[in-house]
Formats: sequence, C-alpha cells, structure tokens
Amino acid sequence: MTTGLLLQIFQTVLAIILAPLLMGWVNQCRAWLQGRTAPPISQPYRVIRKLFHKDAVLAHDASRLFRFAPYIIFACMALAAGIVPTVANDLPFSPAADVIALVGIFALARVFLALAAMDIGTSFGTLGARREMLVSFLAEPALLMVFFTASLISQSTELPRIVETLAHKQFAIYPSMAFAAVAFWMVSVAENARIPIDNPTTHLELTMIHEAMILEYSARHLALIEWAVALKLFVYSALGIALFLPWGIAPAGDLSALPLAILALLVKMLAGGAGLAFLETIAAKVRLFRAPEFLGTAFLLAVLGMLTHFILEV
Repeated sequence: MTTGLLLQIFQTVLAIILAPLLMGWVNQCRAWLQGRTAPPISQPYRVIRKLFHKDAVLAHDASRLFRFAPYIIFACMALAAGIVPTVANDLPFSPAADVIALVGIFALARVFLALAAMDIGTSFGTLGARREMLVSFLAEPALLMVFFTASLISQSTELPRIVETLAHKQFAIYPSMAFAAVAFWMVSVAENARIPIDNPTTHLELTMIHEAMILEYSARHLALIEWAVALKLFVYSALGIALFLPWGIAPAGDLSALPLAILALLVKMLAGGAGLAFLETIAAKVRLFRAPEFLGTAFLLAVLGMLTHFILEV
C-alpha cells in the first residue's frame, strides 16, 4: 500500500513537471513544420516563471470565484494526472476514482473556468464560456462511450484494470478499440482547444474559444491556468497511451520495470506531440457551427466501437 501510494504521488508530480515540456515540444514541432524559427522547448517553463513573478491585476467587480478558479482548475488537472496510470499500474486509489470520475473531474474544471469567465461580465468571457459549454456538451458523451468500450473488454471501469487487461495479459486484437481510438483523438483535440475545433494561438474574437475565457487573467492566475492547460494535454496524452498503447507501463508490484516505463512514456509522448503538430499543420480550423458535426462523428464512432465489441468480440 505504501509503495503504491508513493508511486501514485510520483506519477502526479512527474506529470506536473513534464506537462510544460510536452507543450513546448508540440510548439517546437509545429514551428519546424511551418518553416518558422522554433522557440526553445523550455519556453513554457519561462512563461510560467515570468507570470509567477508579476503582480496580478483584477477587475474591481471580480468575485472570490474569479480569484480561486485558477487554483481549483489546476488542482482538478493534478488530481486527474494521479488517476491515469502513466508509468506504473499500481494505483491504490483507483477503485475510488475510475474513468467516470475522471470525466467528472474534467467537467468540474470546465465549469469553474466558464463561471470565472462570466464573472467579470465581459462580452469575450461570456462568448467563450458559451462556446466551451457547447463543445463539452458534445464531447463528454463521446468520451464516455470510448471508456465504456474499454471497460466492456476489461469488465471494469478502473484504468489500472483496463491497462492490465490490454497490456499485461494474453495478446488479443480488439477491432472495437480502433473505432474508439479515432473517436478519442477527435474528443481530445476538442477538449484541449486544438485545431480543428479551436486555435490555441489566435486572439480573434470570431474564432477563439479557450482564449476568450482567460483574457482577464494575469500574473499567477494566468500562470496556473496555462500550466493546467499543459497538464490537461499531458493527461489526455497519457490517457490515450493507457487505453491504446499500454505496452511499457510497469505492472503492479514490479518496481524493476519503472525505468523502462519512464523511457517508454517519454518516447510515446515525443511521438504523440510530433503527430499532433503534424496534424495541426496540415489541417484547418473548422467553423464553429461545424463543431457539432465533428463531435457527433466522434460519438457515432465510439458507439460503433461498442457495437463491434458485442458483435465480434463477445
């Protein structure tokens, strides 16, 4: 129990530390692919450090919700990082926090961000909050269907049990997971405000979603939100690895496999970040009114994965 608790804390701290590095790697790869001079991979760390050393500027009518929302959002993402098995499968608190609870944690962070965006009363904040709720309303059911497909295979909604079934038992090919993987990628880019749903580098009021909600934040509050955004991308990447590429994650009780698991995690994250940058380079942002079609397709693919499981794998 003590070893498992230490591993769970270690994975959480590792995710918090490596999250800005993943964001820097994605930005660097995208700049290379677009023929621009790439910023250093440590640029997100420098931005966060600079913001922490600045003085916060708050609106006169900002409530306590606006002040405390960044801390709650960052805490939710850190809690989510502790639920997902990144390098080890020994997570003693997994029975109390399964994939359904994980979706709830993401939703809790999103609700506080949307409420904080509307708290000041600016038009941009309200616009971004409404668009964010539209995307989440369509993305969460598709994400749940992806999780249900994996849980039907493992007969459990606990992520360590799913990883154990898919990686540490007899090898099997699950066609349903192919549909679930495509659906998960579509949900992931929408939930992380990436192209084609949102552009994380734009500040145009007609297109931005996430950026519209954080325009009023500065200094340490903005630093926590930016760190939480990077941590959310890391958690979704680790979640995709745990569901679809779980090989390399150390099984429960095997500490000797931990160094190899950390190396495998870094390699997978580098490959995934480069792949995300490539897809964002060749794709274009869709109109906001096309977002329901995009996420509706993700939901249908996830449901198709469940049906494939019942038809071919049971």
